[in-house]
Amino acid sequence: MKEIYISVDVEAAGPVPATYSMLSLAAVAVDDPKTTFYVEIRPINKNSIPEAMKVVGRTLQDFRRTGREPKDAMIAFRDWLSSVGNSGKPVFVGFNATFDWAFVNFYFQHYLNENPFGFGGIDIKSYYMGMTGCSWENTRSSRIAPELKGKSPHTHNALDDAIEQAEMFRRMRERAVGKGLPA
Repeated sequence: MKEIYISVDVEAAGPVPATYSMLSLAAVAVDDPKTTFYVEIRPINKNSIPEAMKVVGRTLQDFRRTGREPKDAMIAFRDWLSSVGNSGKPVFVGFNATFDWAFVNFYFQHYLNENPFGFGGIDIKSYYMGMTGCSWENTRSSRIAPELKGKSPHTHNALDDAIEQAEMFRRMRERAVGKGLPA
């Protein structure tokens, strides 16, 4: 079955799903960057960490006003994945994928009892480490080779960041293929 790589980014009120809310969720088809998804989500509780909210740049109250109910947001995301992946299996791709995947998996399982991505995904940081042989410390975004990063900005808006990550992963795959490594 064909794999459809989906770059996913979330913004959250803290580091742990269920204890903290996922506030926004975005995705982009890696090989079709105009195919995007974005949703803001109502908080599931009042918990937040000031540092996380500073990164998000908005308050929980903002998301209570503008966000969709979590179940509705996950149904919309599942349906979008289905439409994008109608010819293949969606594969989760993220920069520090363990963070983003944990929130997406929790919300999918809690609200829909399923996760279209299954139980894993591709971590761009790990991919870069394997591709270059660098240390884990050198997989930070600020240390990744500029020619692999592309032009998209990292703004901490989930959609902007998902687009940036898709571009980075696409460039890394192209470089890997250029070296004769499998795509």
